[in-house]
Amino acid sequence: MSNNVFGLDIGTRNVVGTVGYKNEDDQFVVIAQYNKEHETRAMLDGQIHDIGRVGRTIKKVKEALEEQTRETLSDVCIAAAGRVLKTVTTHIEYEYPEESVVTDEDIHTLDLLGVEKAQNILKENNDTQYKFYCVGYSVVKYYLNDEVFINLEAHKAMKIGEDIIATFLPEDVVDGLYSAVGQADLTVANMTLEPIAAINVAIPENFRLLNIALVDVGAGTSDISITRDGSIIAYGMIPHAGDELTEVIVQQYLVDFKTAESMKLASTTEDEVTYKDIMSISHTIPSKEIWDLVEPVVDRITGEIAQKIRELNGDKTVSACFVVGGGGKIHGFTEHLADHLELPYERVALRGEEVLGDVVFEQAEIKKDPLIVTPVGICLNYYDQKNNFIMVHFNGERLKLYDNNHLTVVDAALTAGFPNDALFPKRGTPINFTVNGAQRIARGEAGDSAVVTLNGEPANINTPLEPNCEITITPSSAGSDAVYTVGQLEEYRNSSMSFVVNGKRVTCPKFVEVNGILEPESYRIKEGDVIETRGYYTVAQVAEFLDVVIDENHEILVNNKTANMDTLVYENFSLDCVFDNDPLFEGEVIEEYNKDDVPEDKTEENTGADSENVVESETKSEPKSDNINTIDVALRVKVNGEDVILHGKSGYIFVDIFDFIDFDLKAGAGRAVVTTINGENAQYSQPLNQGDVLEIYWKEN
Repeated sequence: MSNNVFGLDIGTRNVVGTVGYKNEDDQFVVIAQYNKEHETRAMLDGQIHDIGRVGRTIKKVKEALEEQTRETLSDVCIAAAGRVLKTVTTHIEYEYPEESVVTDEDIHTLDLLGVEKAQNILKENNDTQYKFYCVGYSVVKYYLNDEVFINLEAHKAMKIGEDIIATFLPEDVVDGLYSAVGQADLTVANMTLEPIAAINVAIPENFRLLNIALVDVGAGTSDISITRDGSIIAYGMIPHAGDELTEVIVQQYLVDFKTAESMKLASTTEDEVTYKDIMSISHTIPSKEIWDLVEPVVDRITGEIAQKIRELNGDKTVSACFVVGGGGKIHGFTEHLADHLELPYERVALRGEEVLGDVVFEQAEIKKDPLIVTPVGICLNYYDQKNNFIMVHFNGERLKLYDNNHLTVVDAALTAGFPNDALFPKRGTPINFTVNGAQRIARGEAGDSAVVTLNGEPANINTPLEPNCEITITPSSAGSDAVYTVGQLEEYRNSSMSFVVNGKRVTCPKFVEVNGILEPESYRIKEGDVIETRGYYTVAQVAEFLDVVIDENHEILVNNKTANMDTLVYENFSLDCVFDNDPLFEGEVIEEYNKDDVPEDKTEENTGADSENVVESETKSEPKSDNINTIDVALRVKVNGEDVILHGKSGYIFVDIFDFIDFDLKAGAGRAVVTTINGENAQYSQPLNQGDVLEIYWKEN
């Protein structure tokens, strides 16, 4: 497998391809380089306007390099430029749970957090219609436990941080580059920003302690970067460069753009320039004539560059300025820029051969000059990013992810800001309440999971990622909100109490108070409800449960003491009275009376304040369940000749059947209810089994 790196500088005027590798001496060895002009003005101001034409130019450069190297080129490094460049400088921190050794992955994660924060800042302040994509970033300063550090790796820290400058271009600029490269059958291995690529070559790290500006003057844009205190502190650009000089020559000498470009370049190296105009008439003019012609434009462009440098440098000039790129080679460019920056002429200079000392060219005909600084920098930038990042598409948006060799779909989702709760099924709103002082929660229904595809195939959030893959996620949905009634409470369904009424034992469910008010089993519990089961009935409520009418003209006795309709009747109390409608006690609520079940008459203990103690004791003895959710078991029974399926619980008792049939227990009108299971009288708490035959009806008087 080849170790060569293929870099493309896709400029407004030319496409420059470079292939090389780093040797053992850390030198970059260029084994092949090829330069081709666009056939037409397919790019303007660093942005692709004709993707097809630029793609064809890239393909010709690729084929020429393949012929030189005798190997197939498939992956390429590129750099982006454009007229709508945005930079954001911000600070990001990460605090460890405990003191830890900082790893390389920790640092890259911090970088990504910084880029993400910068992107959010840009979104908030974006006053254009463009959607921006991060094309590069530089760390200005690192912090270890709030102290400035040059390198964090391998140090122990409780907290790490960094000042980071992230650079963004409109997504359509980036999309154009990717499309053009794709048409040449190439895959982007790494993308950076043109000034980042240039500065990595032109201003070594040991120079960055100085306040220096680097200007990369291309055909359509002039890209600017600033260093200070050992770091790159700012990036910027202006949409003016060498093409504007060429256009002046076109108009003055009546030549096509390509001829004018040749005249401009010749004027930088020759004393005279020979050309043919559109009438095919040959002319020879002194180079100085071209210098004088373009001088006003040079002065205007360098003035704007100087203004941008001051803006990026805190409204002050820099200590020195280096110029790279073909556009900066025009006569007088550096002198005019020095004037505008108020610097001595020797402090503004072209950078070429002197900064390419660690670059070895195997092709003897290649001259080390400012024109090839950026193409070499694009290749070198790959080594900083090598295997650290991969590009993916997430729901149509391009993402740059730090590759830790175990990236999955969920990493892309989090980087893209996809909400966590949209990845997993969402339950409906729960209900929190208390039962006899114990906290309870009724959970909502679970929704549908997110639908994930990778390159069009079904996937999940743990599916591994691959470079340039297409990820789509349809958000998960929320289930229904929780609905829970008093009748579903275990304390209501399974807790009962019995009294002795006129010599017969009567079993009744315990009443339920919600927020101090008696509520029926159909009451829908609400958030924050306070529910208590009540350990007593009044005489009137006993009568209501039995669906009888008590003759109040006769004496009413509770535990053999004179009582009235409001007297409280506790567990195992006796009630003796006369009924107006002489009911028949049948079914599961009445059993034969056993006089041993009647408690001794202790009026002091069972009335007044002591009665409250009885209630508390009864309440404390009730079974409690903090887990409402149970395994759902379906049970099929036959009720009055028709099949009924019970569901929603792990087990069922007779009383559960009333949740699944339409039978009004309050519609007796003086009649007793008859309830049987398989022909035998049913008990309220009697377990139900698969296939049981139930009968429930009112006994006619």
